[in-house]
Amino acid sequence: MANNQNKGNVPPKLPQPRQNYQLWVILTLVIIISSIFYFNNSNGLIDISERRFEQMALSHDVENLTFIRGQNMVEVTLKKQALENAKYKSELDGRGPWVSSEGPHYRFKVLSADKFDEIVTDINKKLGDSDKLDYKIEERSDPTSMILNWGFLFLILFGFWFMMRRMTGQGGPGGQIFNIGKSRAALFDAENKVKITFNDVAGLEEAKEEVKEIVEFLKSPSKFTDLGGKIPKGALLVGPPGTGKTLLAKAVAGEAGVPFFSLSGSDFVEMFVGVGAARVRDLFKQAKEKAPCIVFIDEVDAIGRSRGRGQIPGNNDERENTLNSLLVEMDGFATDSGVIILAATNRPDVLDNALLRPGRFDRQIGIDKPDIVGREQIFKVHLKPIKLGADIDSRKLAAQTPGFAGAEIANVCNEAALIAARHNKKAVEMHDFQEAIDRVIGGLEKKSKIISPDEKKIVAYHEAGHAVAGWFLEHADPLVKVSIVPRGLAALGYAQYLPKEQFLYQTEQLIDEMCMALGGRAAEEIIFGKISTGALSDLERVTQMAYNMVSIYGMNDKIGNISFYNSKQSEYNFNKPYSEATAKVIDEEAKQIVTKAYERTKELLLHKRKELEVLAQELLKREIIFQSDLEKLIGKRPFKHHTTYEAFVSQKDDKAEKEDKKDQLSVDNAMNNGEGKVESSKVENTEVDKTGV
Repeated sequence: MANNQNKGNVPPKLPQPRQNYQLWVILTLVIIISSIFYFNNSNGLIDISERRFEQMALSHDVENLTFIRGQNMVEVTLKKQALENAKYKSELDGRGPWVSSEGPHYRFKVLSADKFDEIVTDINKKLGDSDKLDYKIEERSDPTSMILNWGFLFLILFGFWFMMRRMTGQGGPGGQIFNIGKSRAALFDAENKVKITFNDVAGLEEAKEEVKEIVEFLKSPSKFTDLGGKIPKGALLVGPPGTGKTLLAKAVAGEAGVPFFSLSGSDFVEMFVGVGAARVRDLFKQAKEKAPCIVFIDEVDAIGRSRGRGQIPGNNDERENTLNSLLVEMDGFATDSGVIILAATNRPDVLDNALLRPGRFDRQIGIDKPDIVGREQIFKVHLKPIKLGADIDSRKLAAQTPGFAGAEIANVCNEAALIAARHNKKAVEMHDFQEAIDRVIGGLEKKSKIISPDEKKIVAYHEAGHAVAGWFLEHADPLVKVSIVPRGLAALGYAQYLPKEQFLYQTEQLIDEMCMALGGRAAEEIIFGKISTGALSDLERVTQMAYNMVSIYGMNDKIGNISFYNSKQSEYNFNKPYSEATAKVIDEEAKQIVTKAYERTKELLLHKRKELEVLAQELLKREIIFQSDLEKLIGKRPFKHHTTYEAFVSQKDDKAEKEDKKDQLSVDNAMNNGEGKVESSKVENTEVDKTGV
C-alpha cells in the first residue's frame, strides 16, 4: 500500500479556546473600575485647606458639612446664592459636566473628629447664634479598602470558575478531570473529510475489494438486504508493519460518506480503574447517535490480548475490564445495528478468541507484503509527486526491492529525492534510486571509515566467496551487486541479491542457500588459512535454517516427518515439546547439515579458486562490482533458467519486441498497398540494463 505524499490526512481540529481571553477579562474589569472612580461624583470635589474653609464659612457661603469618619474627610456643600459667585462658579465649572451641581462641592482633610469639632466650635463662636454651622457624620469605606475586600472575593470566584472550565476541558489543555471517561476518538464527517481514497492504495487489490463491499453496503444497503444478506459487524486488518492497514482504513474513511471514528487501542488505557471501560461505552454511545457509521481501532492488541495470560491470581486487571466492555458493546445482549468496527493489528496471535469470533469480527482481512506486481503499482503511486528522469523504470525498481513493504517503498522514493537534491539535480535519476535502495537495505555508506589493508583484503575475499558460491549454485540467488564499502554500524561489506518470488522451498534450495551463506567463511579459510568474526550474521542465518529443517519442516531422516512448531504457543513458554534425547538428536543433525554444507562450499570454491581470486582483486580495485561485471570476469551462470529479475525484465523486452514486429508489419502493409511512401521506419527500443544498476 502506498500513499500519495501530496495528500495528507489532517485530523479534525477541535474548537480551540480564545488565546489570552483571561487577559481581556482582566483589562475589562480594570477599565470598568477606573471608569467608576473617574466618573464618581466624589472625584469632582475640589480640595481646599482649613483656612480656605474658615473664609468660606465666615462669608456665610456654607450650606452644610459632612464628616466621613472612616476617611477623616470633610465634604462642604455651598449655598445656592454662593454658587452664583464668579469665583466659585469658575472653579466648579472646571470639574466637568458629569459632576452634579447639587453638591458637595469642596472637601478638606482633618486629623481627627475631635480636631474637626474644635474647628467648627471656633467658627460658630465667630458667626454668632444666627448662622451657626452644623455637620453630620457618615460611615463610608475607603475605595481602596473596598476594592481589596470585594476584589478578593471576586478573585476567588473567578479562580474557581476558571479551574472548573479547565477540568471539564473547555479551557484548553489541562486537567480534564471530569472528562477522563470520555472517548478520545477523532470524528471524520462531511466537515472534516479524509482526502485519501482507494486510488491512493496500491498493491492491496483483494483487501480493497473486501472493504469496498463494506462501504457499498453503507451507501446502498438494499442491494444486499433484498437477497437476505446482513451487514458485517466488523473487519480485522491483519498484516506485518508497514503494509498499509492504517492507510486502507483512511481510504475507507475517505470513501464511506458516513461518520468515521478513529482512535488507537492505547487511547483506552489509563492509570485509573474503570476508565477504559467507560471510554468504550462512551465511544459506542457516540457512534450509535451517528449511526450508520464506522469505528476504526488501530493497534487493537493493546486492549484485545487474551484474558488470563500472565495475570496474577486475585488481581483486578484493568485491561480485561476494558476488553469485556468492548466485547459486550460489539455483540452483547442490547447491541444496536448500524455501527461497523474496523480494527488493525500486526499481532493476531495474542488476541482473545472471543474477540475474533464471527459476530464481532466477521472478516479477517490479511494484508501481506506485496509481490513484484504489487510493488510496481506502489512505486507508480509514490513516483507521481517526484520529478523523474528519463531512465526511471518502475518495473526494474519493483524487481530490485523483494520483500519491501509499502512503507519501505515510500521511504526509498523519499530517500532518492533527498539524494538527488543533495547533488543539486533537476530530476531524480535511476542512480539515485539505486543509492536509496542500498541506503535502506544496508545502511548509511561510510567511505570515511578507516579500514586497514589486511582487513579490507579479508572483506574482499569474504564477499567474493559469497558471489562465486551464489553464481555457481543452481538454486541460490545470484548476487547482483557486491561492495566492500562499509555500511551501517558494523557491516564492512555489503552484497545485494534478488531472491525468487516463491512460498515453498525444497530441501535442495535450502541447502544451496546455506552454502552461499557459508561462502564467505569458506573463502577466508581457503585463502588465508584462518577465519574471522566477519561471518557472524551468516552463521546465525545458517544455524537457524538448519534447526528449522530438522525440528519444524521435517526435512531430516532421523527425526522424520515430525514438527515441534506450535503456532498457538505463547512466546513466554520455554518448555520444549520434546525430550532431552530428542534435543540431542536435533543438535547433532543440525550440526551435520551445516558441516556438510560447509564442506560442499569449500569444495566448490577450491574448484573455482581462479574465479575467486579474479573477483576479489577486482573488488579491491573498484570496491563495487555489478552483475554485468561478474559475467565479464567469471562468465555467465551455467544454468538455463532465469532469475526473478531477469525474467521480469525479459517480459518487458518481449513486449517491446512484439510492438516492434507489429509496427514493422504495419509499415510493410502500407508500402505493399501503396498507401503512401515511407522513407524510413525506425522504432527505438529502450535497452534495459540487466545488472540492476
